[in-house]
Amino acid sequence: MTTHQVVFLLLDLALIVVLARLFGAAARRLGQPPVIGEILAGILVGPTLFGNGLSAAVFPTDTRPMFAALANVGVAIFMFMVGLELDGRLLRGRGRIAVSVSAGSIVLPFGLGIALGFYLLQNHFAEHRLGFLLFIGAAMSVTAFPVLARILTDRGMTKTMLGGLALTCAAVDDVLAWTLLAGVVMVSGNAGGEQMLVLLFPVYVAVMFLVVRPLLRRVITEDSTLRTGQLAMILVGVMGSGAVTEWTGMHFIFGAFLFGAIIPRSGTERLRGALIQGLGEFNTALLLPVFFIVAGLKVDLSGLGLTGVGELGLVLLAAIGGKFGGAYAAARLYRLPARKSAALATLMNTRGLTELIILSVGLQLGILDQNMYSIMVVMAVATTAMAGPLLNLVYPPSRIEQDKQIETHLTARVRQAEPEPSVDKGRGADRVMNSRRRLVVSDAAASASSL
Repeated sequence: MTTHQVVFLLLDLALIVVLARLFGAAARRLGQPPVIGEILAGILVGPTLFGNGLSAAVFPTDTRPMFAALANVGVAIFMFMVGLELDGRLLRGRGRIAVSVSAGSIVLPFGLGIALGFYLLQNHFAEHRLGFLLFIGAAMSVTAFPVLARILTDRGMTKTMLGGLALTCAAVDDVLAWTLLAGVVMVSGNAGGEQMLVLLFPVYVAVMFLVVRPLLRRVITEDSTLRTGQLAMILVGVMGSGAVTEWTGMHFIFGAFLFGAIIPRSGTERLRGALIQGLGEFNTALLLPVFFIVAGLKVDLSGLGLTGVGELGLVLLAAIGGKFGGAYAAARLYRLPARKSAALATLMNTRGLTELIILSVGLQLGILDQNMYSIMVVMAVATTAMAGPLLNLVYPPSRIEQDKQIETHLTARVRQAEPEPSVDKGRGADRVMNSRRRLVVSDAAASASSL
């Protein structure tokens, strides 16, 4: 590295952190997730407003490969965190409705995306037409679990029934969406030079679950804390797993996600909490903002024209309508009240950083051209930005407070319904207790539905 490259690398990193903080804070003041401001910061330093002159002066061409490398590391750590935060226990008591809502919110936008893809092919060259169609469908089907979780936390909904159901649906959606994207990458034929290596990917997944996961259970004990050795081991696992999936012809994001998913859950709460707080915060403060800049430098909306604006409108219609319609219909099939179904469908429309990562994969593999990439980035920003205001309209804070009061009252009544140990014993007591609980829950659910 030359002195020129070192100077610009360090100064640009400082500038990126400042921009991320400023735009993230501005987004939060407007009631938006900070990721919206950070994505917009990346777009603003790109060629959309000021052409290539400003971006080339601030981010010289000879330093961009270094930023791209840092961005890839940030994405790998982020995907590890997404896998780490998945919790199968969320499915308890909500499995059927969560899977149904997730399936509905994927199948409908996926189908609409494929249908729209036939029209988009008229104006966008795609070397692999089937890969393009499938990729557009997959990109329409994404829900950003981290952004959705942040929205729920900011509104105090994480402990409500609706919030818990939304988190569960988003977690299931994440798994289904990444699996779908992996299949699209394999089918598209863009998986790398040695196509036969793709066949090793399912084998690698089996090895990770059947061999590596049991080993991790022995190494990561219940009293494990985040020491230097533990952190080093986890970083080796993340980078190594990402390298293997990249070598097999898949993308490194799948390997990083997979390693996070196989980390043992039982007894590792302290370690996982320390990873999210320590490694996750560092990644959010430095490496992910670098990714936003790298992604934003590739967005150019200045040359879209009327045709591009029309395509953007169709993309937004398919993405928003498909996601909302699929999730709402599935929730109503399970007799969830209309207002809660609408709120759940609104939350499932958040895409955020997860969508941006998927679009970057499509651009990197040559599935998307720059104009189509730019249009899809705008869709990701718009659908995420609209979630908060639309949720306030569909499910205002007063409704959330009602939910909390009802569920607090329900918890108290369930506890009162439990028989005294000295009075009722054995299986008969269990039957009595379960019967009382069912009556209490049914009564409370009816009251909640009427609201």
